[in-house]
Amino acid sequence: MPDMYATQALTNLVPLAEELDKNKVTPGVLGFIVFAVLAVGVWLLMKSMNRHMGRVDFEEAPEEPAAPEPAGPVSAKRK
Repeated sequence: MPDMYATQALTNLVPLAEELDKNKVTPGVLGFIVFAVLAVGVWLLMKSMNRHMGRVDFEEAPEEPAAPEPAGPVSAKRK
């Protein structure tokens, strides 16, 4: 039964889609405003990230040489 409802809903939308002129459909002012807000938000995030990365003072610690292993067998001390 759910298939029948989905099919009926799609057939009701087909006439609406045929009425639209593909040459006249544009994002409009709202689309431009949303895009502009996203662009400004990304720019602000990049600026903030650049400022935070500039504050990072990272110095890698030099590697310590590995301790030499004893040449002979190691015996466990017992009390």
